[in-house]
Order: sequence, then C-alpha cells, then structure tokens
Amino acid sequence: MTVDRVKAFESLRQALTTAPLLLIPDFKLPFKLYIDALGDGLNAALHQVQIINDKPLEGPICFISRQIKPTEARYGASQMECLCFFWAL
Repeated sequence: MTVDRVKAFESLRQALTTAPLLLIPDFKLPFKLYIDALGDGLNAALHQVQIINDKPLEGPICFISRQIKPTEARYGASQMECLCFFWAL
C-alpha cells in the first residue's frame, strides 16, 4: 500500500472509532438541524459551528429520536420529513 492509502485508512478508522463529543451550545451563534425520517422512527441532530483551537469546527449539541406512532406509519415521505422537522423543533 502507498503512504496516502495508509493515511486515508488510519484517518477513516479514527473517525469511525471515536465517539463524537457534544459541544456546549453558544446561543450567540446559529444552529443547524439535521433530520431523518426512517421507516420506523424519527431522528434529529442539532449541530453548531464553533471556533475551537482557532479552527471552525461543526459538532453536535444533541441527538434525539423516537419511534413513529401507528397512525403516522401511513404518512408519505414528504409528510414524514415535515413531521420530523416540527417534532424536532
């Protein structure tokens, strides 16, 4: 293997085996909300870009999830994404 491939593999392994640290929210900065409505659940992650060690770093503030209710199982894809968005807010 080349040196570049070894570095890429080590970088990927480090990213996959290291748990993300939750950031402390800075309410003066904007937030980013990532949502995902899967077949059986709703998931959301609140992120924020903060300056850490003189570098901008986007990190998670919190993660939330829940199972969908039986009546929500009939929703279409767009309705599920809207449900997830409003639930996360």
